Amino acid sequence: MINDLINLFFPKACAGCDSFLQSTEMVICTQCRHDIPLTNHHKTENNEATSKFYGRIPVEFAGALFHFQKKGIVQELIHKLKYKGHQEIGEFIGNWYGEELKDNEILKSVDLIIPVPLHRKRLKKRGYNQVTEFGKALAKTIEANFDETILIRNIYTQTQVKKNLVDRTSVIQNVFGTNYSEKHYNKHFLLIDDVLTTGATLEACGSELMKIPGAKISIVCMAMSHL
Repeated sequence: MINDLINLFFPKACAGCDSFLQSTEMVICTQCRHDIPLTNHHKTENNEATSKFYGRIPVEFAGALFHFQKKGIVQELIHKLKYKGHQEIGEFIGNWYGEELKDNEILKSVDLIIPVPLHRKRLKKRGYNQVTEFGKALAKTIEANFDETILIRNIYTQTQVKKNLVDRTSVIQNVFGTNYSEKHYNKHFLLIDDVLTTGATLEACGSELMKIPGAKISIVCMAMSHL
């Protein structure tokens, strides 16, 4: 009853369209959830996300939950998560995708979920890594562990949004490093990020993780862009 009164006087807004949420709705309204374009990558082993990494790094599985479209609902969600402090969006997407992925046979062997790290300068400025809550929710749902300590970002880089694959690859080399021990040998790592575009950042992170003896890599993102 108290929650009902709070919602009456301080109604929560949908993160997708800013309309008021009903008491039974969480983070986004029913209409936005219906309208969000899903990839269904988890239903196809050789999907468009996996093909991004052919000949670049070996991946067991790659996928994203949403298609990212400019001026669409997904862009609005990612923007609010990344720049407006709405970390509940990451948790919401992680729970959603986790339910889709928990029966994926390839991902049942995942040991650790590893987020693409932020440089300490950007982390201090933003206050959080936008994929942390996403990763924690995924970990809980697929019964894996979440670890932010293995992969590190050594070099601060400017935003990569407007760069093409060649430009991104040249900038991203030597940016990341690893901090691991023997307990991380022969593990299946699930590398996560917000949006898969060219894949250059994820390739660089995956290459670092592959330096760990016996490592296997899978990749999961909230969304996939088709730039």
